[in-house]
Parts: sequence; structure tokens; C-alpha cells
Amino acid sequence: MKKIAVVLYRSPIGRTAYQKRVVRGLGLRKVGQSVIHVDRPDIRGMVAKVPHLVRIEEVEEDNGG
Repeated sequence: MKKIAVVLYRSPIGRTAYQKRVVRGLGLRKVGQSVIHVDRPDIRGMVAKVPHLVRIEEVEEDNGG
């Protein structure tokens, strides 16, 4: 499965409550924090709602074997 890293690079302070909930829903709390998600349409949709606050990076998957 393809994975992406979502990084919070701008603070959601001063943004709408909806945008704050989207950022929290992605699992982000602090600026500079990153989380790994499976690249699915629902995650891509959440990222599309707050592109001015987050960045995404492709993550290479290590199969460990």
C-alpha cells in the first residue's frame, strides 16, 4: 500500500473551527509534527481542505523482508 506523510507546517490558530477539526482529524497537534497515513481518497480529501496548513510527502514502504 502506498503511504503519505502529512506534515503540519502552519498553525491552525485563527482558522475556522472546521479547519481546526480537519487538522485534528488528521492526527496533527503541533507545528512541524508529521503523521503517516495510507494514501486513500478520504485522507486526500481532508488534506485538500487545508492545503495552506499542511504538506504531504510520499513515503517509501519498507516490506521488512
